[in-house]
Amino acid sequence: MPTIEESVFIARPPEEVFDFISTSANIPVWDSSVVAAEQIDDGPLGVGTRTRGTSKIMGRRFDWTVEATEHDPPTRLTSVSVEGRMAFTVTSTVEGVEGGSRFTYRIDAESGLGGVFGRMADPFIQKAQARTVRANMESLAELLVEHPED
Repeated sequence: MPTIEESVFIARPPEEVFDFISTSANIPVWDSSVVAAEQIDDGPLGVGTRTRGTSKIMGRRFDWTVEATEHDPPTRLTSVSVEGRMAFTVTSTVEGVEGGSRFTYRIDAESGLGGVFGRMADPFIQKAQARTVRANMESLAELLVEHPED
């Protein structure tokens, strides 16, 4: 199972970072691989809340639905895919540190291509996606510092 984990310092309080990253409509704003995302359920985000979206990774589009399995504001949000071609878990943690927050984003995914060739390609896909995640994290940090009230 490929795993990607990246962290970034964000010069904003943990509550602001958590509120922004946990709002479904904001995901495409900071994650360049997500084309669209929306919360399906009414009401506030909590365990059991579902979010539907579309991602484009390595030129391939896929639809997904995730369900929040852990919601502990302002420190942790975990979502697991419940519909879609790929099985994955996304864990976001926010830790208060001097001068702001440390945001860690972890993706645990099954092989997206399958078969022998898919398993051989996984390391290359993982490396390319890790670069994208890193760039997304840096963009998020800049966005929240430049536009704290968004």
